[in-house]
Amino acid sequence: MMNMLSINIFQNWLEQTHGIWYVLVLAGIAAIYLGFFAVAGLMLVYLERRVAGYFQLRLGPNRVGPWGLLQTIADALKLVSKEIFIPKMADKLLYKAGYYIVIIAALLALAVIPFARQIQALDFNVGLFFISAVSSVGVLGILIGAWGSRNKYSLIGAMRSGLQMISYELSAGFAIIAVVLMAGTLKMTGIVEAQKHTWFLFQGHLPAIIAFMIFLISGTAETNRVPFDLVEGESELGAGFHTEYSGMGFAFFFLAEFINMFIISALGATLFLGGWLAPFGITDGLPAQWLWGMIWFLLKVFVLIFLLMWFRWTFPRIRIDQLLTLEWKYLLPVGLVNTVIMAWIVWKDWLIHLG
Repeated sequence: MMNMLSINIFQNWLEQTHGIWYVLVLAGIAAIYLGFFAVAGLMLVYLERRVAGYFQLRLGPNRVGPWGLLQTIADALKLVSKEIFIPKMADKLLYKAGYYIVIIAALLALAVIPFARQIQALDFNVGLFFISAVSSVGVLGILIGAWGSRNKYSLIGAMRSGLQMISYELSAGFAIIAVVLMAGTLKMTGIVEAQKHTWFLFQGHLPAIIAFMIFLISGTAETNRVPFDLVEGESELGAGFHTEYSGMGFAFFFLAEFINMFIISALGATLFLGGWLAPFGITDGLPAQWLWGMIWFLLKVFVLIFLLMWFRWTFPRIRIDQLLTLEWKYLLPVGLVNTVIMAWIVWKDWLIHLG
């Protein structure tokens, strides 16, 4: 039913240890993920700045450290050293709970992502459903934090976030259902193994490509990134839902946004691009398959992250009515019809199987 850790050596440790050692192993696993969480967040912030500089015909960070690599670390140290100001009228419990909920939701979703064969914290038969469930909890952190701030602009941003999340989850759900129909399982590793010969992006003909496009658009909206960043809307709401946050409180929200972008890209790579599987099996049979699998997985994730960053520095922010029109009048009907067509293709066994 569930492997608490799919890496063989750690799985053996968990099976052979008891009492305090079992707790220590679990704490070690949690520390690994927290470390990855922090490092990946810093790397993505740096990458965002470099990509922004490229698209805007400027250099980006280039002074602090070689190629500006230490700029993000300097900014992180600045945020850590800043005093956390809590508004006088704020509800302190809700104010602090907001960013903790956002961080925990991102960590739980990250735990189910398979980075390579047998490198995954949680692998159980409803893994995809689990990710969909816990990723929906993140918006509660935004709503709670904004409500606890007692700031009208924060509350407006949080209300937009709830509306946006509820709306675009439907289209993302239909895109995911199309993959589940092809894979026949909700288990993350099972979905990857089902793409052993052909990625789902190509197995399902045009409906699979449409599902992939809907997933990317909906994922961009669910991570509150441009052109769907009405939740922050600096020109309208100051900083939106995190207007009243400073120091590490703001840093947690900021970090969670980038990790959520990584999760959406990792989920897209797993569902549509074969996860850790090498294209055309070009590295199959080589030693250290787990390492090759991780390399291919991260390369696919990087391509999707670059695409999401490309969106940010290409499209302007849309209005709230345009956001809802896109979802309810276009993406949702197209996703529904596309899912029906995919079900027909799977029923007739018309999927493409190469190799």
